[in-house]
Amino acid sequence: MTDTPTAAGSPAPTNLGFGVDVGGSGIKGGIVDLDTGALVGERFKVLTPQPATPEAVAGGVAEVVAHFGWDGPVGITLPGVVTDGVMRTAANIDKAWIGTDVDELFSRHLGGRQVAVLNDADAAGMAEDAYGAGKGVDGVVMLLTFGTGIGSAILIDGTLVPNTELGHMQVGKKEAEHQASSRVKEEKGWSYEKWAEKVSDVLKAYEALFWPKLFIAGGGISRKADKWIPLLTNETPVVPATLRNTAGIVGAAMAVTRGLKI
Repeated sequence: MTDTPTAAGSPAPTNLGFGVDVGGSGIKGGIVDLDTGALVGERFKVLTPQPATPEAVAGGVAEVVAHFGWDGPVGITLPGVVTDGVMRTAANIDKAWIGTDVDELFSRHLGGRQVAVLNDADAAGMAEDAYGAGKGVDGVVMLLTFGTGIGSAILIDGTLVPNTELGHMQVGKKEAEHQASSRVKEEKGWSYEKWAEKVSDVLKAYEALFWPKLFIAGGGISRKADKWIPLLTNETPVVPATLRNTAGIVGAAMAVTRGLKI
């Protein structure tokens, strides 16, 4: 296991985990202080191989882990649904992933060590709920990532309800992500006011089913939350995500440390 850099005079963190976040363009990983949710040192990134086949991506994950000299369990996120250790869908990644035994794949590339593999939005939701914008909020908390589509994660008193895929829920005549993702806003050239109307419609549909205490808005557009969150008309409070590009890494480390089985 790698040495952990610390500020001068401060004790080295001891409750550590390791997470890797696999995306369409990059594979990012790092050591996580599980007491604080902060990364220990800098994250490390390699480009996602093209084509992003299972064997090629697993090699990239192994490269990220090796960079840190980490020899413990590893949590890994993927952009798709994972159940019983098998990838069921493949978003922004090679279709060869569908049906792949991802537990076996990554464990083999990482020398047989323990792994936990989960959906990327679920990992981000776990991290935000424990350390970020949802910390201290009881009941149902929902993370929604607004990007190419709409990713979702639901947590109930800190317990994940995995693979919700609410971006595909029908709201009116269209799937939620076909009317309220940030990609739709960009493609149609909508103002924040126009887009906020669509987001509000989607959030109201989610409210009617789940009655959450809090929505956490993630994705790149959350960095401009001041331009659109005040325009929303749904009832449940909406706050921007705070961990941003480390959330997937942190949630993956949480998942493997907890022995999460989905």
